Amino acid sequence: MQSKAGYPAAEVDTPLKEPYHISLLKPISYMKSTTMRIPDTKRKSEAAASPSLQRGIALLEHLARHSHGCTLSALSEELTIPQASLLRIGKALEELGYVTRDVTTKKYYLTNRFLQLIPPSVQDRPLMECAIGPMRELRDMTGETTQLCCLIDREIVILEQMLARHAFKYSAEIGARAPCFSCAPGKAIAAFLPDNERDDLVNRIQFKRFTPHTITSKRAFLSELNLIRQRGYAVDHEEGLVGIRCIAAPILDRNGIGIAAFTITGPAERIPQDEYESLGEIVQSRAAAVTAAYNR
Repeated sequence: MQSKAGYPAAEVDTPLKEPYHISLLKPISYMKSTTMRIPDTKRKSEAAASPSLQRGIALLEHLARHSHGCTLSALSEELTIPQASLLRIGKALEELGYVTRDVTTKKYYLTNRFLQLIPPSVQDRPLMECAIGPMRELRDMTGETTQLCCLIDREIVILEQMLARHAFKYSAEIGARAPCFSCAPGKAIAAFLPDNERDDLVNRIQFKRFTPHTITSKRAFLSELNLIRQRGYAVDHEEGLVGIRCIAAPILDRNGIGIAAFTITGPAERIPQDEYESLGEIVQSRAAAVTAAYNR
């Protein structure tokens, strides 16, 4: 189950609602090269190829914003690109494994191959290995879906998850993203960033109200982060989706900096407010176990 924007709903096989969306595209950093003279013929060839590259990126970015998929005609209309050109670009991206096309609906979708573009520091094998056991324990202790998340730019990204065994459960695709200010794992990591990094992050956030409980100002968000830093865990009190609650705690490096977070997510009736503290302590203990193992 996936929302247009990224953090999925709580019912299996049920389409997600706003505000979250899948967005697996990552910024790419290019190394500076030494200056060299390029023959005119080569310049012309590269200039001709440039529109195709631009159209390919436009296609990927559009699909990243529409996790429900898009038909060729819809893409052509939205991007103002001829269908014949899009068909060629789509075919190339299919062969490379970055998009797939449903044989029945003919809709294009992004694949999880974009996870390979996540920086190596995020795809930290020792961290993943240290997290699996405590993640399973956390799922079994709380009964809810448990996820390992990291922070990339202003969004959290789901790296791994273990689903609740309830028939009615919260589920997400690996690689799903959500705004850091409206979810527990994002707030948990942000609270344990160095002050300058935290302030820079907060200044770059474009706050948006998703529910009546969403934090929508810098001042309120900083106040929340200070509280999280004091108590050691974060709560998403239906801030991204009404009826869905999360509790998260940070995983820290040797310097006490947040590098990831454990989170449990489920329907509000199974995560009542009067259990926030007890559940927060459980999540915090399992995250602390990963922190200890990772920093040995």
